[in-house]
Amino acid sequence: SMTLGVVEPHMSGLGGDGFYHHWSAKTGRAETFAGTGQAPAVATISRYRAEGGIPLDGPLSIQTPGKVAGLAALHAAHGAKTWGALFGPAVEAARDGFAATHALRHFCGETQRRIGADATSSAIFLPGGAPLAVGALVTQPALAATLQRIAAEGPADFYRGALARDIAADMASIGALVAEGDLAAVQPLLAPPVGINWRGFEVRQTPAPSMGFAMLQMLRIIEKADLDAMGWGSVALLHLMIEAKKRAFLDREAEAGREAPDFAALLSDARTAAHVAAIGERAASLPVREMAESDTTYFCVVDAEGNAVSAIQSINGPFGSGFTGPRTGILLNNRMAYWHLDEGHPNALAPGRRVRHTMNAPMVMKDGKPWMVFGTPGADNQVQVNFQVLVSCAVFGMDPQQALEAPRWTSSQPGQGSNYPHTGDEVLTIERGFGEATIAGLRERGHEVKVVADLEGACSVEAIRVLDNGVRMAGSDPRRDGWAAAW
Repeated sequence: SMTLGVVEPHMSGLGGDGFYHHWSAKTGRAETFAGTGQAPAVATISRYRAEGGIPLDGPLSIQTPGKVAGLAALHAAHGAKTWGALFGPAVEAARDGFAATHALRHFCGETQRRIGADATSSAIFLPGGAPLAVGALVTQPALAATLQRIAAEGPADFYRGALARDIAADMASIGALVAEGDLAAVQPLLAPPVGINWRGFEVRQTPAPSMGFAMLQMLRIIEKADLDAMGWGSVALLHLMIEAKKRAFLDREAEAGREAPDFAALLSDARTAAHVAAIGERAASLPVREMAESDTTYFCVVDAEGNAVSAIQSINGPFGSGFTGPRTGILLNNRMAYWHLDEGHPNALAPGRRVRHTMNAPMVMKDGKPWMVFGTPGADNQVQVNFQVLVSCAVFGMDPQQALEAPRWTSSQPGQGSNYPHTGDEVLTIERGFGEATIAGLRERGHEVKVVADLEGACSVEAIRVLDNGVRMAGSDPRRDGWAAAW
């Protein structure tokens, strides 16, 4: 987690949030650990309305970071090594540098305006005023020193110690709203996962404030359909899954953001039946409200003892706010952009509240043990791509790498966008690998289709499938930087 925050700085890091879903081989117990900060105490709807809305970057887009609190809770419950022993590779990568990848160069160029607004970020990621060259050595000495401080002093220093004072000073110097009191108020959320029984599996997801329940709803909606007869990649199957996604996102908009969504009602037979009955042969227009892709890091681990972790962490958009703390070297998130400014909305901004998250960390169980651990970055696309991967593996027998390289689709709805001002359209983005006949068939059913090249679709899934004999099959999505490894 810590090393990824150094070598994939545009996706996650100390300045963001994280969700960690753990299963213990010894106890058979599953737990989730959410490290998500809250809106600053001075952040109000009226204040942001006076600013003309919530900016997508810059100091006013920064929310209190919570990742370290979530990791600390996970380590306290299940860590086998001391806290300080976990930081060596991260410190080394920050101090001595790592080589910039094609993806990092791409995001430096795509967000050059965002990074260029801050002198500290520019010096690291836009040397000489240009995006990093592929292979360029990226060093972050201030971040290395901060990581060493956290390793030596412990996670409490990040929120209530000398480091917290330096973070608050950084926030003040750049004009962010996060103060010492906001950092001191951060607490991790520990809860059991929410889950469903589905076609012989138990599918578990991260609970609120994660939107993971939307994936469970999609699975329930298609549960009783004859998926095998439809066939993988068929017009009938794709249409059903796309419409299931649209129906689930109606409930996601209505419920995600509440402190305690009624999962029993959302996943009930009655609610599922109503959704199933509403799906017709043609594409439905389903705005999620009357009236942007974010960037994240996902990783999963299954160790020699069989313990499993599904983990996701993010600074929201690419390079978050674009601002790096000059004292601490921490690149800060732009998570404030996830709030709504409509009073009465379940995700309405309020001081001290936690915003809803698209981040979700699924785990699939069979016979009481992990069957597959997987997930992806990708904001609103996450749950719908996870949905496709699970169907490909659990119904059609693909191994993880096959499922991750298979063509995929993503559906958008008006009002769906998680980032302010929460726009969206009715476009179905689909990779051309599904074939011309299938794409034409979807258009005939009324879908507004946008075709993209092979492997140009959204998300970047990582997955581990655990076989009955203990063998692990791992897969890594070729759409972004990623790696599947065993040792």
